[in-house]
This record gives sequence, C-alpha cells and structure tokens, in this order.
Amino acid sequence: QATPLLNLTHFEMRSVLFLALAAASMMVATEAYMTGPALPTAASTRPATSAVSSLEMMRHAKKLPKLALPADQRKALLRGLTTEVIRHGRITTTLIRAKAVRGEVDKMIGLAKDGSLQARRTALGWMYDKQLVHALFEQAPERYADREGGYCRVLRTMPRKGDNAKMGIIELV
Repeated sequence: QATPLLNLTHFEMRSVLFLALAAASMMVATEAYMTGPALPTAASTRPATSAVSSLEMMRHAKKLPKLALPADQRKALLRGLTTEVIRHGRITTTLIRAKAVRGEVDKMIGLAKDGSLQARRTALGWMYDKQLVHALFEQAPERYADREGGYCRVLRTMPRKGDNAKMGIIELV
C-alpha cells in the first residue's frame, strides 16, 4: 500500500525532492557523457573560446583608476600630485596618473572659486601646503572667473625610457 505524499513530514518531503533532483541530474550527466560534446550550430555566433577562460567582474561606474595601489597609498599619491600641479602649474607623470589627478585639481580650483570657509577647510584637508591653499584661494577666482570647469589639460608625451610607460604632462590652463 502506497503512502500518499500529503501525509509525509516536511523533512521526508525534502528528502524525496532531493533524491528526485539528484536522479534527474545524474541522468542528464550520463546522457551528455554518452553523446559527447555538442557540435556548434549555425545559430551560434559567439567565437570559440579556450578551455581555460578568465572570469572578471566589470567595474561599473568606477571613474577613478586604481593605479595598482591600496586605497590609502592611492589617496596619498593623488594628494601629492594635486599639490604639485597647483604649486608648479605643470608636471610630468604617467598618463593614467595625470588623468586621475585631473579631477582632483579641478575640485580644488572649484573650491577656490567658491571661496567659502567650508571650501577652504576642505581644500586644506586635501592639499599638503597651507600657504599654497591660501594663495590658490586668492588667485583662482580672478584667473578662472570665465571658466566653469576644465581648469587643467593632459598632454601625451613620449613613452618613458626603461619601462616604456605612457607619459603625460598635466598643466593648468
């Protein structure tokens, strides 16, 4: 006499379901093994890939490059480059670093154009030279009064000798 499924306990029901799924997957695996690999069809337009493929996550909406550095070192590098660009007006560095520091320089000049106490404190917290921040807040509003952004440009130069890294010049406009 067969037991109806409705009289089974929760644990017994889960066990039956697990055994049924295991049997079904074994049947599919056995059938795939016996028939061999599937042949490509005409509808398949994807190129053939190697047996070993790398799976990478996509970095959506990540505008700042990681620069192959931990977060604290990357922040220190960007702070130092920002300070030096504003101090000298023009520096030579790798192209990726120049593009990464461009946004920080624009933020500092934007803060200087704002001129408020909070903007000054924010700039003092980012840049390493206090006198340079005060000079920036005095000169930037007149120098960049007609600009709404794009206060620096990045130019490509010849690759660096030794490791052939792409080099660039970042300068204030």
